[in-house]
Amino acid sequence: MVPYDTVEEYTRRSEGYVEHVRIRRTDDEQYPCGWDYALHYGTIDGKTLLRYDNAHEGTKGHERHTEDAVEEIAFPGMADLLARFQREVEELPP
Repeated sequence: MVPYDTVEEYTRRSEGYVEHVRIRRTDDEQYPCGWDYALHYGTIDGKTLLRYDNAHEGTKGHERHTEDAVEEIAFPGMADLLARFQREVEELPP
């Protein structure tokens, strides 16, 4: 079994919204970038407003999900992606 080292994980809930961040360092060849991550912001009832993940990095790459679309993105590095996610969450209307 390939080890995963959790670097950051938290869940914040407020006024009908939830933000969940999970970032793990890994040597799993399923994640060539060396990271397994899910950065999610949505409603408590399950609607995704913004999510970044690499759940299928080997076949689909890194993805940005919004309410209306999924797009493949270039991976700028974990610190830069987390900062981008947090900035975009701040810009979303409540």
